Amino acid sequence: MRTVLYPGTFDPITIGHIDLVHRAVKMFDKVIIAIASSEKKGPLFSLEKRVELAREACKGIKGVEVEGFDVLVSTLARKRNAVVLRGLRAVSDFEYEFQLANMNRAIDPNFETVFLTPSDHLSYISSSLVREIASLDGDVSKFVPDVVNEALKAHFT
Repeated sequence: MRTVLYPGTFDPITIGHIDLVHRAVKMFDKVIIAIASSEKKGPLFSLEKRVELAREACKGIKGVEVEGFDVLVSTLARKRNAVVLRGLRAVSDFEYEFQLANMNRAIDPNFETVFLTPSDHLSYISSSLVREIASLDGDVSKFVPDVVNEALKAHFT
């Protein structure tokens, strides 16, 4: 079975993330959305809430699992016998992602990363921009699944 691990903080999960998941399920038997605890980043939502939102947002997409984690990505990938999926929105993302992939391969020589770019019309969407817009009472409904939009509204009111 070919499994891909899609790690991130997903704070919040966006339609750009969901786009990559839809495309990944066409290439892999199983897609695991792995949501990092990332307490150092000060996420907006708890790990449990981010997992819940991602599960709801991906409900009905066959071959998708969602789980939280608090270990090295290389450790989780080895445990799940998976390659890692990373999204590249812009050329500026590549340098950082390239460094991450090489560092993970230095930790585990069997570690592999695959990169996908988002659909053109979604390449500008980022979780940090969505959080900022939502915090200023802006409409983010076209950038996130409905369940996430409602959670953001509830959080900021």
